[in-house]
Amino acid sequence: MAVEVSDAPEESRYEARLDGAEEVAGYAVYSRTPEVITFVHTEVGEAYGGRGIGSALVRHSLDEAREQGLRVVAACAFYAGWIAKHPEYADLLQ
Repeated sequence: MAVEVSDAPEESRYEARLDGAEEVAGYAVYSRTPEVITFVHTEVGEAYGGRGIGSALVRHSLDEAREQGLRVVAACAFYAGWIAKHPEYADLLQ
């Protein structure tokens, strides 16, 4: 099972799909300025829980934020908790 994460800027969210499926298994909603991305809500479909989809969303989106030189606000409790467990991403926090 491969989790594929992509940015959907028209929806202001990152979306996760399994093995190239059409159906969105989970998403992370954000608001963005040229300098800061604020993650406000993360949701994984009930049928997809426990498969690492939330973690894949966070890791991918934070890696992209780093590549783009963005600061991060973890307004979403899932993001805040995940970053607390992965201190290698703490330097992104605003």
